[in-house]
Amino acid sequence: MTGEPGYGFPRPLFAGLTRLRPPGPLFRPTLWRSPLRGPWLTSVFAVILLAGLPVVIVTGLLSYLAYQPQYAGNAFPADVHGLRLPYFAWPTHPAWLYRLSQGLHVALGLALVPVVLGKLWSVIPKLFAWPPVRSIAQLLERMSLALLVGSILFELATGVLNIQYDYVFGFDFYTAHYYGAWVFIAAFVIHVGMKFPTMRRSLRSRRLRDELRTPLAETRPEPLDEHGLVAVEPAAPTLSRRGLLAVVGGASLTVTAVTLGQTVGWRPSALLAARGQSYGDGPTDFQVNRTARTAGIVPADTGADWRLTVVGASTVELSRADLLAMPQHTARLPIACVEGWSTVQTWTGVRLRDLVALAGVDRLDHGIVGSLEKNGSFRRAVLNPGQLRDADALLALKVNGADLSPDHGYPARVIVPAMPGVHNTKWVSRLELKEA
Repeated sequence: MTGEPGYGFPRPLFAGLTRLRPPGPLFRPTLWRSPLRGPWLTSVFAVILLAGLPVVIVTGLLSYLAYQPQYAGNAFPADVHGLRLPYFAWPTHPAWLYRLSQGLHVALGLALVPVVLGKLWSVIPKLFAWPPVRSIAQLLERMSLALLVGSILFELATGVLNIQYDYVFGFDFYTAHYYGAWVFIAAFVIHVGMKFPTMRRSLRSRRLRDELRTPLAETRPEPLDEHGLVAVEPAAPTLSRRGLLAVVGGASLTVTAVTLGQTVGWRPSALLAARGQSYGDGPTDFQVNRTARTAGIVPADTGADWRLTVVGASTVELSRADLLAMPQHTARLPIACVEGWSTVQTWTGVRLRDLVALAGVDRLDHGIVGSLEKNGSFRRAVLNPGQLRDADALLALKVNGADLSPDHGYPARVIVPAMPGVHNTKWVSRLELKEA
């Protein structure tokens, strides 16, 4: 690629584009006068994103797999128009696996927001460069950049709204976020492939240590570059590069500090957690995403007439008293949700594998857990054989020594190690076991 104007395009076309410059100051290089912009600063932001975004991508895809889309009825469709991953049975150990993976996905994704905004600020003159393209290679670069910027802003916006349970966008978050992720992944790979040599050269042009020692009075613009990032008529600096990096870094640390609380279970610091969550009292004082009232559960649904129906080689109906009379098991297990929050509690109930044995199922393929919930889209969850047979996988009847509260799923709920929180179904009424 060369910097010669019109390279790859007929010169008359290039000349025509030049004459058609849109009116207004945005497309004039003299508007963008910050002396801080330049290839080196942009590359510093880029290398941070290059280190962090792959982790966000991998943990996001792991979250998709943890929902086990291979089973019809779980949150995600199994095949989103060919965007399909190699599915496997999600493990139950370590029990904190999903808590770590999704907590990292949300916390790191939010921490990178200031870096993303800093990088967009550093390259904003390129968005208004005229003519918009000077070569076929530049056309491809700008197309990939448009997809990259659009998809990352979409992923950040929908992700933050999902954390706050604010679905103003009106479409299914899970499917749309998954689509957006693949657009972003493709654009990210293309962009990194095209710009990595430039980033490496730019980072070598000056030392980070020197920039961090440079005060405002000695801050100078970078040399003019072929990419158009350096201001043609720079203004006097009002902030040094180390000051700008400190602002962005401080913003990231602040976001992390007020986010991690929801993952490590310290509520006072979880200032970015969703507002308006419900909590119980005493032993049941931990987060409730969906209350019994919201789910349409009324006392008559969970009263003395409630029965758990277990369907397998034989069908068994069990009252809560029947379940309490069975061997009880206690395990300290986390619940971790896609929004990033998690909590660890002590659960007591009947092992799911005991219910599998009671129904006479030997060659287990999967199990379908049904809920009394009337108003939700997650009225059932599909569990793999490992989840049903794990020694700590429970149909929980109590938590922290007390009966489940109505909001926590009374009379019975599923608790499985390392499973996404939404699949730990509440108000369970049916367990249907399918043989291989």
